[in-house]
Formats: sequence, C-alpha cells, structure tokens
Amino acid sequence: MFSKLALKNVARSLRDYSVYFLTLTLGVCIFYVFNSMDAQYVMDVLRSSRANIIDVLITLIDVLSAFVSVVLGFLILYANSFMIRRRKRELGTYLLLGMDGRRVSGLLFLETFLIGLFSLAAGLTLGVVLSQFISILTASLFQITLTDFYFVFSLRAVGKTALYFGVIFLVVMLFNSFTVSRQKLIDLLHAHRENQDLKLKSVRSSLVMFAVGVVLLTAAYAMLLTRGILTIDALFFVMLGLGTLGTLLFFRSLSGFLLELCQSAKGLYYRGLNMFILRQFNSRINTTYVSMTVICLMLLLAIGITACSVGLNNTISDITNGAAPFDVTVQFLPDSGESAPHLEEWLKQGGFDPAEELEDYLVYHSGWTELDQAEGAGPVTVRILSHSDCDRLLELQGMEPLELGENQYGLFLGTLQEPRENPLWQMRPVLEAGGKPLLMGPAVQAVSCTGADVDEWYVVLPDGAADAACFGSRWILVGNYSPGADVPAAEERLGEAMHHLVPREEQSIFDGYGYAWTTKLEIYSQTMGSKIIVLFLGIYLGIVFLLCSAAVLALQQLSQAADNQERYALLTRLGVERKMRDRSVYVQVFLAFFLPLALAVVHSVVGMTSANEAIAAVGRVDSVASSAVTAAFILVVYGAYFLATCWGSRRIIKGQ
Repeated sequence: MFSKLALKNVARSLRDYSVYFLTLTLGVCIFYVFNSMDAQYVMDVLRSSRANIIDVLITLIDVLSAFVSVVLGFLILYANSFMIRRRKRELGTYLLLGMDGRRVSGLLFLETFLIGLFSLAAGLTLGVVLSQFISILTASLFQITLTDFYFVFSLRAVGKTALYFGVIFLVVMLFNSFTVSRQKLIDLLHAHRENQDLKLKSVRSSLVMFAVGVVLLTAAYAMLLTRGILTIDALFFVMLGLGTLGTLLFFRSLSGFLLELCQSAKGLYYRGLNMFILRQFNSRINTTYVSMTVICLMLLLAIGITACSVGLNNTISDITNGAAPFDVTVQFLPDSGESAPHLEEWLKQGGFDPAEELEDYLVYHSGWTELDQAEGAGPVTVRILSHSDCDRLLELQGMEPLELGENQYGLFLGTLQEPRENPLWQMRPVLEAGGKPLLMGPAVQAVSCTGADVDEWYVVLPDGAADAACFGSRWILVGNYSPGADVPAAEERLGEAMHHLVPREEQSIFDGYGYAWTTKLEIYSQTMGSKIIVLFLGIYLGIVFLLCSAAVLALQQLSQAADNQERYALLTRLGVERKMRDRSVYVQVFLAFFLPLALAVVHSVVGMTSANEAIAAVGRVDSVASSAVTAAFILVVYGAYFLATCWGSRRIIKGQ
C-alpha cells in the first residue's frame, strides 16, 4: 500500500515533475557521455600513436566530473526544495489523517528514490545513444575513417554515474526527511498562504543604484579590453569584483527603476494586464535579484566557455590542417652515392609498400646549394626544388601548378611566410643555373613535407637547371592513403618498416645520415590534442552551466505560478479573458528568462572581444562559427526550458 501511494503520487504529479525530471535526465546523460570517452574505439586508435594526449583528456574529464557533480548536486537540491514547497499542504494533510512524521518522511524517501531511479535509467539510455555520435565526431576531428560501426558502452562510466548520482540522491533523501521533520502541522497546511516581505525602494535610490551599476560595469569592461584576458594578477580579481557588483546593482535597481519607467508611459502601463504583470515582476525581483545575478554570471560562463572553445578549436584546426597536408611523410639522408629507389625498396622490405598502401605518392629530393648571381654579385645559398616536383607537391595538396617561364625561377614558400617577407623576393636577383640566367618568377605558398616546414622555403628551378645544380642531400616521400583505408593498421606497418629502414645505428637526421618520419594521424594526435581538450571540456562545462541556469529559472517561475494561482483565479472572476491571462504568464516568464540572458550576452561580447585578441595571436579567429554554435546551444537548451516553463506555468495557474 505504501509503495502504491508513492507510485501514484509520482504519476499524478508527473506534469509538475516534468522540468525536474528533464533536468535530472539531461544531467545523467551529459555525465555519462563525457565519462564514456575512454571506451570509444577512436580513443584506442589515438592511444596507439606516439602522443599521450588522450590519457590527459580522460584525466581532466575525471577531475572536471567531480566539480560538475557538485554543481549538479546543488541544482538537484534546489529543485527538490521547490517540489517540497509545492507539496507542503499535501504532506500536512497526510499528518492530519493520522500518518506519523516518520512515515511521511519515508514516503518522500521512496518517491525521491523512484524519481532518481527513473531519471538514472532514462539518462543512461539517452547517454548511450548520444555517445555513439560523440565517437563519430571524435573520428571526424582526427580525420579517421570508421569502416565499421563500433557500439560504445562503458561499464566504468555507468558505475561512476550511478555512484555520483546515488550519493546526490541520498543527500536529497536525507534533506527531505530533515525538512519535513522540522515542519509544524499548521505551517504545512497554511504554506500556500505565506507571503514574502516586500521592501519597496524609492525611485531615486533605484536610479542611483542603476547608475552606479552601469559605471562599475563600464570600468570592468574597460579594464578587460585594455589589459587583456590573459593577464592574471590582483587587478584581474578587482575587475571580476567590479563586474559582479555592477551586475548585482543592475538587477537590484530594476524593481523601482523598471516600474517607474513603464509608469511614465501611460499607454503601455495601462494596456491589457501590463500593470498586473509589472507589479508581479516588481515584487518578485526584490527577492530574486541575487539569484538573477548568479544566473546571469552562469550564463556568461556558459556562453563564454562554449564560444571560446569553438573559436579556439577552429583556429587550431586551421593550423593543424596547414601543418599536415599528407597522410605519410618520410625523410631520408643517405650515404653519398645512394639514390632514391632505396627509400621505396627499404620501406617495401620492411612491410610497407608505398605502391599498395598509398593512393598517390611522390619521392623527391632537395638540398642546399650555391647559385651565382649575374653581373658579378656573390653567390647565394638556397634550398633547391625542381619545377616538376613542385607541381606534384601542389597537386597532392589540391592546388594549381606553379606557372614558371623557361627563363624564370620561382619561390616555394611555407604557409607561415608571406612573399614580401622573403629576402630573395625582396632583392629579386638574377640567378645563374644550368649555364643560363634566370629571372625572378611567381611565388606559391604551400607545405613542402612536414609540419616543421611551415616556414621553410625553396628556390624552384626548371628541371634541367635543377639537375645541373647537383643537389640531392635529402630524399623525401610524401603520399596519401586511399579513401576507406584501414589507417591504424597501415600506421602500424609503417612504424615497423621504419625501424628496418636504415641498416645502421645512427638515426639522427642531423648527422648526415639517418631518417625521420611522421604521419597526419600523429600530427593530429599531438597538435589536435589541445583542440579536442578545449572543445570537449568547453562544451561539457558550457552545457552544465547553461542547464543549471535554465533549470533554476524554470523552477523559480513554476514556483511563482503556484503562488499566483489564486490571483489569476481572481482575475478570472473579474472577467479577464483567458488569452490575456495566458499572455500575462508568458510575458513574466519571458522577462525572467531573457533579462539575465540579455546582460550575459553583453558581458560575453566584451569578453569574447578580449578572448579573440588572445586567440588571434596563434591563428585566425572564426567568430562566426563560434557564435553560431553558441547560439544553437542556447536555442536548444535554454529555449526548451523556456517553452516548458511557459506551458507548465499555464497549467499550474489553470489548476490542472
């Protein structure tokens, strides 16, 4: 009988529990998804490379999850206190009918357990589904082709999620028992009649607080834009204090400032139920301005962290893509007299046949040499690249060939070097090669072989002149895998082959004999490791802060709707139309949701301006993409809570 009553109460109050249940489910889902990263097939592939960034990522997620669990724990406690307040009269009725306090506490204990169990099951189910898409996203970030579908399920993440949320719900159960045991029967029965003290402020004091708040925010903005976001010292914390205090005074002043502003516009104030709406909002903000300040700052963190992580992620992507144009790169410095075919033959003997493993590849050579200048000027020492090899390198990168005349030489510049910065381009000398003078021709920017060569440059000579220059101190093989290739297996074969490449102990490329090799996957594991850390941890924190902000606002508005139920009933008896009453509910929810969001957006615009300046120091800033992704997060999560709150508040006011 006791269990049936608990189940019946949960089922009957499901609509009131909807926002609470949604929050719990999303919290469990997010927690599982990010803690199941270690079970993904892509992570195992990346661990096999020579970078340990994945282990660093998993460790950081473990540390961050402890912080997230604390944040979600406070959120669940806050949400649960809302539910207890909504049911005080019901609990008092149980006591009045003869149920002792211990059994009422037990009933709440069982109901909380059932809600936790249902939300844990739903959240884990949704998390398992979403984790499959995270695996695909991770593979796309590292440009790894998944030839088969790999089902991702982490027993470790399930156990960790169950443990963390089990502790949270145990604390909630104890909190409920303690709260009910301290309540008197008369207080429970008359809880719906309790009124909050309304402390009215004069318009003058509100204007003063508003002006001071604006001045403090302006000062904080100026310090941030002037000093930058990376300067962490005593003044940085002063700036944070000024911004926080300015935000608090802004919301504190609204109760008198906004009402007086609207009262001065008679046509607006007396239209429809605007007077009722503004009075309700004015009375509520006197007691919620602190929570609105906290929510605004949490929204700032959600927007700022998400936008910065996506912006920095795109910047790192551009840098990494420029540094890794080829799937495979092998460099070899042979003994004198050894030639290029040895490179391919040794790779083949070691188990990696370039002709079979690679869809397209090139073996070319380059080296330092001296070229005389015309008109008696001294020789210049440059690195040489033949015109045909240059065009093949450009072709492998999907670029147009270098248009070079018969009596011209060109420049092959790394991606980080502009032509105007090149000393030879500035002098534009006439060089002699192959017995004839060559004039300066066009220049092209691309990557020659490895990520270390992004600032390296070559003089491109016609093939005949290049052969006459007698160079060839370094042989290089570059190539790309065919679409759908099993890259991890090929990488393993390449690694084995490289260990048998040079039949000597010396393996340093700087001592005149040896080799070096790298792959796109390895470069991505090293440089894109920071990308995946920034992106995943940023999204993790961004979603959690956004979820907490939206959930607190939703619960506050649902609580306010329950308090206003009798007031709306009075409006109904006075003849106010249903459409006007619904509009009143929507406007109040809109003000509560979008006032802190509007100020948070202003804060984030200033913060992102400073952050973009710091990001621009390492690469191009894609502010459009970061803004679009952040807006999508807000639209989906914040918008869903806004709509759910509107519908829930309307149902409560109707008494349903």
